[in-house]
Amino acid sequence: MPLHRRLPKRGFTNIFKKVYTLISLDDLNRFDAGSVVDVQALVNAGLVKNDGFVKILANGEITKPLTVKVDKISQGAKERIVTAGGTIEE
Repeated sequence: MPLHRRLPKRGFTNIFKKVYTLISLDDLNRFDAGSVVDVQALVNAGLVKNDGFVKILANGEITKPLTVKVDKISQGAKERIVTAGGTIEE
């Protein structure tokens, strides 16, 4: 029997997996204070290539109060957005 048939098959690809585009808080500083940041605004700014799922991570600092409407936000990013005066809508 050939070697490739004797070796065990490994791995699994989940076809229902959600792939998130990761955005850091430093990237949100390019928006004006008081603006609404959603997936479409991120696409228009060139941070996201398509209308997929977006997750914001707490890398860096945010200095402007923003209203954020994305799919997921890390706990540290939530705290930093709220302390900067912004709001979060998931």
